[in-house]
Amino acid sequence: MSPIIVAIDGPAGSGKSSVSKQVARELKFGYLDTGAAYRALAWACLNLPDFTVASLEARDLAKDFNYSISTDPDDFWVKLDSRDLTQAIRETSVAEFVSQVAGIPRVRDFMKDLTRSIISQSDLAGLVVEGRDITTVVVPSAQIRILLTASESVRLERRTAELPKGSVSSVRRQVIDRDASDSKVVDFMTPAAGVQLVDTSDLNFNQSVSAVLTLIEKGLS
Repeated sequence: MSPIIVAIDGPAGSGKSSVSKQVARELKFGYLDTGAAYRALAWACLNLPDFTVASLEARDLAKDFNYSISTDPDDFWVKLDSRDLTQAIRETSVAEFVSQVAGIPRVRDFMKDLTRSIISQSDLAGLVVEGRDITTVVVPSAQIRILLTASESVRLERRTAELPKGSVSSVRRQVIDRDASDSKVVDFMTPAAGVQLVDTSDLNFNQSVSAVLTLIEKGLS
């Protein structure tokens, strides 16, 4: 039996990762962070000599990118081969570089197939899947589709709070510049037909979680 899919899109700093993870906990669903795969590939390009951005157009990622990820919101990890990258993919250098990887159409196609494979292999009752084009490209048939967003100023403030050691310029590169780069290949700021919008600009964390849970409960009733 296929799992119930809650697809959540949104830009950096919208709260989609933390909100999605808590929603998964409350529903006793799995949680899938699709952005982690892009970050792991970016990490590989920065740290492994045989991985470069130029090589991504030609190499067999299904064979060479031995990626795995936990879907347990309370035991989250990311691995490449046997190397645990859970913390490494959150480094500033990776966050600032990931847009170069994500902007390659062939990589996005691979990531779409990878996400669908992880979903199809899940034996969970449901999965909260979050990312940038989940509601429209990756799993447009999801039972619940939500776009979680917030104003630019709020998103910058949130990301700065998440990265206390990061400079203002670094945070801007991770939020505004990433949005500009990704918007060239996917529209993640405007809800598509059938996608419900949750603007968290004036909501705190608990209110954001409640708003999403309310939409899910209505959609599944």
